[in-house]
Amino acid sequence: MESGTFAQIAKVALAVAVGLPLVVYLMQDALVFHRQPLPDARRADIARRFPSVQEVFLPAKDGTRIQAWHVKARAPLVIYFGGNGEETSWMLEELRQAPGVSWLVTSYRGYGLSEGSPSEAALVADATQWYDHALTLPGVDPKRVYVFGRSLGTGVATALASQRPLAGVILSTPYDSLGAVARHHYGFIAVEALLKHRFDSLAKAPALRQPLLCFIAERDEVIPPVHAERLYAAWGGVKQKLILAGAGHNTTDDDPAFWPAIRKFLGIS
Repeated sequence: MESGTFAQIAKVALAVAVGLPLVVYLMQDALVFHRQPLPDARRADIARRFPSVQEVFLPAKDGTRIQAWHVKARAPLVIYFGGNGEETSWMLEELRQAPGVSWLVTSYRGYGLSEGSPSEAALVADATQWYDHALTLPGVDPKRVYVFGRSLGTGVATALASQRPLAGVILSTPYDSLGAVARHHYGFIAVEALLKHRFDSLAKAPALRQPLLCFIAERDEVIPPVHAERLYAAWGGVKQKLILAGAGHNTTDDDPAFWPAIRKFLGIS
């Protein structure tokens, strides 16, 4: 091989080795958080179809205005954190599967009607603030406050469980850490060294004593089941898991065992 050709190949390889990780680092906010604002038409539709559901707004500690949907019923109360591409108002329809339960269905920063930009630190701080606010709501029993996290939201829910007392934790399609999942998909890049948002649930799990209900999608194409299994194995409290046969990452709720298991876990079945 001529030295000039070798030098050109070396330059290309170096550009890829340096440039690709740089692109991943700069684009990771967009890769982790797929913001889903609430269109005006959808907001009007919710007001018409769910007149008893309240829009709740809080000023976060840094002044950002964050929003959740409050479904008022009896105890228990469940605080919900959704996936990375989820506009959570769709859950208002699903919640008919759990009658008599109060809910705070939260919207991450940049999602729903919440302002600002999402980050791991901001979402975890907001989660603790939603919990503290929940305790001020009329009729809420502090001993019957649960958290429900889905996909990305399982990292938020686990972080909240590490900082506040909860009656129980529901995790659907969870992961051990965002770094481990990223390494599975982008193993050719030293991706963990580049991550700003780590959501390392595995590190927190052994110290957690809250009861856990864990849903694992057998055919999860986004978060391979092994990552959920690792988190489940590390959980320090009483735990139960349901492996949803044939379910993919976004079809867990279609399994006939999904909502009955949640109702039983919440003590309302």
